[in-house]
Amino acid sequence: QVQLVESGGGLVQPGGSLSVSCAASRSISGANAMGWYRQAPGKQRELVAALTSDGTTNYADSVKGRFTISRDNAKNTVYLQMSSLKPDDTAVYYCNVRWGSRAYWGKGTLVTVSS
Repeated sequence: QVQLVESGGGLVQPGGSLSVSCAASRSISGANAMGWYRQAPGKQRELVAALTSDGTTNYADSVKGRFTISRDNAKNTVYLQMSSLKPDDTAVYYCNVRWGSRAYWGKGTLVTVSS
């Protein structure tokens, strides 16, 4: 069973920066796609950023220019670097990685943007 473990969440002030990580128990070099999702209280889970095996990235309009998704195959880790954070970015952030037809989720890490 593949495990994805997110880390790096926490409390950050508006305008600040934060980076969250997703460590996989399986090599990500062969992953077809990976992404970060978030779910705010009372809202549906939404895609924030995605990265495909050919290096193509895709971002939600609300985070374009502020968030960056990346990967480190040697560490089997996916990152989401967030800057110019806003209170509306407050949510639990989940990692999703797909190998072939199977996709896996982490348990999430909470990011709170507040003064």
